[in-house]
Amino acid sequence: MDNKAEETGTRSLNFIEQIIEEELADGKNNGQVVTRFPPEPNGYLHIGHATSICLNFGLAARYHGRCHLRFDDTNPSKEEQEYIDSILADVQWLGFHWDGEVRYASDYFQQLYDWAEQMILDGKAYVDDQPAEVISAQRMSPTEPGVESPYRERPPAENLALFRRMKEGEFAAGTRVLRARIDMASPNMLLRDPIMYRIMHVPHYRTGNQWCIYPMYDYTHGQSDYLEGITHSVCTLEFEVHRPLYNWFLDQLVCTEYRPRQIEFARRNLSYTVMSKRMLLELVREGLVDGWDDPRMPTISGLRRAGYTPESIRLFAEKVGVARREIVVDMSLLEFCAREHLNKVAPRVMAVLDPVRVVIENYPEDRSEWVEVENNPEDASAGTRQLLFTRELYIEREDFMEDAPKKFFRMAIGKEVRLKGAYIVKCERVEKDEQGHVETIYCTMDEETRSGSGNERKVKGTLHWVSVKDAIEAEVRLYDRLFKDEDPAGHKDTDFKQFLNENSLRVARRCKVEPGLASARPGDRFQFQRLGYFCADKSSAPGALVFNRTVGLKDTWTKQISK
Repeated sequence: MDNKAEETGTRSLNFIEQIIEEELADGKNNGQVVTRFPPEPNGYLHIGHATSICLNFGLAARYHGRCHLRFDDTNPSKEEQEYIDSILADVQWLGFHWDGEVRYASDYFQQLYDWAEQMILDGKAYVDDQPAEVISAQRMSPTEPGVESPYRERPPAENLALFRRMKEGEFAAGTRVLRARIDMASPNMLLRDPIMYRIMHVPHYRTGNQWCIYPMYDYTHGQSDYLEGITHSVCTLEFEVHRPLYNWFLDQLVCTEYRPRQIEFARRNLSYTVMSKRMLLELVREGLVDGWDDPRMPTISGLRRAGYTPESIRLFAEKVGVARREIVVDMSLLEFCAREHLNKVAPRVMAVLDPVRVVIENYPEDRSEWVEVENNPEDASAGTRQLLFTRELYIEREDFMEDAPKKFFRMAIGKEVRLKGAYIVKCERVEKDEQGHVETIYCTMDEETRSGSGNERKVKGTLHWVSVKDAIEAEVRLYDRLFKDEDPAGHKDTDFKQFLNENSLRVARRCKVEPGLASARPGDRFQFQRLGYFCADKSSAPGALVFNRTVGLKDTWTKQISK
């Protein structure tokens, strides 16, 4: 951040914003800013797409412009309505609203076809009868010129007749393509007569059997941008080499009152996961995860099911920023952003994942009382709630040690701890089962130390608990990172699935939670005190509660993998 930005409390402009402001100052595009988010409907969106969504919609909002949502649906063999529906839900969940109706590249199929016919007549495109592997081989390498197709000099009239027959379905898939006639000696391989149309006898989910030839992405994208009035076509850095082709296709249009500009920014890859749609689809199809919305997946739907908030993902996108250099963002930053927001909004509740019974021997069996605890210390308006305190309680098994070291400030024989919102208790003895496991912990309490009594002694340890009398059961799924390796896709000779973390899911059953959670609805988020942030799973229902761990209260991953 520059000094001026620091003085005013604002952030400095990223390079895309600098470009836009320079163009606005020059009066380009009549002072308009129109962006678009153009996903292909062939998979679920992931965290990388989320940063692109935030960028495109954010630019439009910053400059009082518009942002379109357009599906680049040019490959019907991989596209499904399921993906369309999931993408629409993801964008809306993130808090963004596109301008006008949802748009589709398939809306422009007829116009794209008409322009292709004109290019044929102008000698800028031709039909090639060679198979794809021959065409690919003829492109040669960047250091040597390509080999021209023997069909490159076909007369326009013959090309047009063949192209129309392709459209009518007279030829089998793979037997002919339409290629742009550019430069087979270009050092940019993408300019060596790229394919514009291929034959696919596959029904389209929107247009049905109307078409059996489909335009390629590189031809479709820039022309669709033009048709929609897009001023800034923001994409990731791998499309930088495509930009000359993007511009060449735009050059073939006769209308010149404005022109979209492609601007590339670097991907932000995330550690300990994969971002490839192909790899994510592989995980789903092989049953290695519980679908696209598995809480371990980097998909937006997976993060939503895990308990991440839209605000936390938008914060992540802001912190990651926009740059021209690719970097790997550590997963801990995303988790930090989740904690930052959840700490402000998540109600605090008591939950015991691995319960052990505690009996307070000097507390009468027929006695019970209500104790008051805060719902969220970060939000005074959240108020307080009443919890039932009784003679028998559950605490976490790991909160007790028989032979405790000096700095163990939880429950141990002869030591005192405070029970959250209630009394200080002292462990006197334990009872074990036949296998030697602690079954019951017997304590005594100090009656004078009730929280809020004004006569509270200080002890170093405070434990959460639930009453045996009214605790309800729940299943808690303890999710962790899906991969053990920081870059599982970066090993050329190793299947990325070899790096799957076998401990990425542990299930704690028969957990005990406070009774107020009985009304938790799928998607409700909580802080289980001292344990982390959790979200009611989509499968959760009254009488069969299921919670997913979102993140712990602090980052423990580095310690785990260093052991």
